Amino acid sequence: MTFTLTPITYLDIILAALAVYGITRVVSKRSSLPLPPGPRRLPIIGNLFDMPMSKEWETFSKWGKEYGDVVSVTVLGQSIVILNSVKPAIDMLDRSSAIYSDRPVIPMAGELVGWKNIMGLLPYADRHKRYRRLAKQLFGSTKTMEAFHPAEELETHRFLKRLLSQPDRLVQHVQKTAGAIILRITHGYIVQEGEDPFVTLADTAMEQFSVSSSNAFIVNIVPALKYVPQWMPGAGFQKTAKEWAATLEEMVDRPYQWVKSRVANGTAEISFVSNLLNEGLGRGEEEFEIKWSAASLYSGGADTTVSAILSFFKAMLLWPEIAQKAQAEIDSVIGNDRLPTFADRDQLPYVNAVVLEALRWHTVAPTGIPHRVMQDNIYNGYFIPKGALVFANIWKMCHDPAVYPDPMVFKPERYLGQVPQMNPSDMSFGFGRRICPGRVLADASLFITCAMVLAVYDISPYTENGVLDRPPTVEQMPGLVSHPNKFRCNIKPRSKKTLSLIEAEDQS
Repeated sequence: MTFTLTPITYLDIILAALAVYGITRVVSKRSSLPLPPGPRRLPIIGNLFDMPMSKEWETFSKWGKEYGDVVSVTVLGQSIVILNSVKPAIDMLDRSSAIYSDRPVIPMAGELVGWKNIMGLLPYADRHKRYRRLAKQLFGSTKTMEAFHPAEELETHRFLKRLLSQPDRLVQHVQKTAGAIILRITHGYIVQEGEDPFVTLADTAMEQFSVSSSNAFIVNIVPALKYVPQWMPGAGFQKTAKEWAATLEEMVDRPYQWVKSRVANGTAEISFVSNLLNEGLGRGEEEFEIKWSAASLYSGGADTTVSAILSFFKAMLLWPEIAQKAQAEIDSVIGNDRLPTFADRDQLPYVNAVVLEALRWHTVAPTGIPHRVMQDNIYNGYFIPKGALVFANIWKMCHDPAVYPDPMVFKPERYLGQVPQMNPSDMSFGFGRRICPGRVLADASLFITCAMVLAVYDISPYTENGVLDRPPTVEQMPGLVSHPNKFRCNIKPRSKKTLSLIEAEDQS
């Protein structure tokens, strides 16, 4: 799905800035200590014109080279701090997490569309803690995840079959499989072959979330514009927000009502939602929290997992020798009489290294969701004011040549040997009390997909009418969740033996 946005002009920005200044006066608490360094600020508007409209991580990285690992800017009085290396991110977001764990309200996505009720955007308060506690009970550790390994293996085998029948629909198959796994765990729902209504609905909502949380909408830069009525010139975002809010509400409510009806007639599969409803929960505030926490797990995991798996396919296309090394390991450990399972994971160090490098090489959430500082703080002699937004530039951390030599090159060997490089999962899933609650599930999904695909398929450059495609670039697309740019590849069974493994009956 493609969204067309009205281009933002400098006149729009100037008028918006004047409107905001006319409504409110910028009031900030002063300190004798300086803010972290950054680009020169203009009176009133600060760094409004410096803020990137897309691919924020690239601009943030350039600022990091010029001003250091901790950079600050202001926009209409709002302080923004960017962390470009792991150390300050750990110091501030992990070790001082008690005051760095709040979330800002993203005007378009959070308030106007309604994503503020999702776990990732909730303020750091009791509801957020309840959501996370429920998620941890479900799949917060490798031990609790073991209960879902059979479902992961089954759905991934079905993914192999879909690739066999329609290899040119890679993106759609990855989306369906990611959705199938999480919907099965959260709602006990088994997706339909062909187009599934719940998966399609969630994919649409997540695309809308990615766009609505970016700087593509001026209201995210100038929050006061959220009060502008829809009929005013330039306020077309208000109509878009209403349409996208309806999509979000449907994504949250429809799967929940589906489970609720089956709990009532005794046919519900065991799942996150059915377990809570069978415990007698599901009234008033409890119902709200159950359905939104379940939607949080689904929406937070589906799109990010899709991005990571697509980056794996792209890397195997660009570095076929890496795929061959992983295939040799799989053949040596497992043979060719069965598919890999989670029980094989400890014996596949190179495949595990491929998984780690897929997380690092393509950063799924390049800047994450910003943290909001809950009280004034001092870091390395710099003043970090209450209410400041703190971005961890995860893309820069994962592509820092001082940590990862040749950062744009896909090298699983980084994590092997006596002196392995830093584990990218230590930063890829965020920091502190806002770390991704579904990271164990994401890691499991990426591993079993990599292992099964490499066991049975060869990935090679796409050809059409005898003409070979040019190698794709390594460009990342804009958005809070960043996907690889479009690419095509040939996906074919490695042999007649692997073809028989793909076509074998599901062991359900």
